[in-house]
Amino acid sequence: MVDLAPGAAPRGGLRGNHSIATRLEEVAQLLEDQQASRFRVEAWRRGAATLRQMDRPVAAIFDAGGLPALEALPTIGPTLAHAIEALVRTGHLPLLDRLRGESDPVKLLATVPGIGSVLADRLHEELGVESLHELELAAHDGRLQRLPGFGAQRLAGIRDALAGRLGRVRTALEPSAKVPPVAEVLDVDAEYRRRARAGTLPRIAPRRFNPTGAAWLPVLHTARGDRQYTALFSNTARAHRLHRTDDWVVIYHDGHGPEGQGTVVTSREGPMRGHRVVRGREPECLEHYQIPAWEGSTPSQ
Repeated sequence: MVDLAPGAAPRGGLRGNHSIATRLEEVAQLLEDQQASRFRVEAWRRGAATLRQMDRPVAAIFDAGGLPALEALPTIGPTLAHAIEALVRTGHLPLLDRLRGESDPVKLLATVPGIGSVLADRLHEELGVESLHELELAAHDGRLQRLPGFGAQRLAGIRDALAGRLGRVRTALEPSAKVPPVAEVLDVDAEYRRRARAGTLPRIAPRRFNPTGAAWLPVLHTARGDRQYTALFSNTARAHRLHRTDDWVVIYHDGHGPEGQGTVVTSREGPMRGHRVVRGREPECLEHYQIPAWEGSTPSQ
């Protein structure tokens, strides 16, 4: 999804208020089924009701005024505005795929201009990239540059595409107040793994790597302040191949803007061996665990 000016919604997106509202209502129902907070469920339902009551197409409002125009609508805050934007632009809502158990990181990576299915598979297998946010980190910390085929022009194009798709207004990756502290992400990870072991979380039946259709994947919806979190074990080809489906935890968050994502793993080497580490944020994890920076850090596996 490239960054578009108002009035330039691409083909493939949803245009009707009722179609968009139906997707928001499905999100609300799945959140309720998965024991998310009543506040979060009702926020999605109120947003859907607002769209159903409007005379003007919400897609036209976005075309004319972009995200600010969506956020100005009654009951539509930043989180729902970004969801509506995604549906208007692409007809697709990653949150809904995740709640349905349909997430596919390789397919998602392949939607970025400059990255096809073969390259997306390499990024996932060789670098462990599972999300657009992790791809953005890899595009700025030198990992993409070290892969054959990533010249300066392709790298710049991928950075620009991600900047638009992730709602960035900067041209280089910079610290953002919207990124949750490492300590908070690790706290959510600890809650998820504790409750998954205790068997107190609802379980969903993922569509991928689940030939029997069993509901085996625990899902947690929780909050820290005004940030909402969803956590699940990684259900990817790489996690299954390396037998990490009970270790790698993918954590999504939203608050006052576009959704973010990170993966927490048990480090198997280096100074943080045995510690839970947020991929791509190893220096912050070193500081969190009070490990001297001079000891260095190695990528988490």
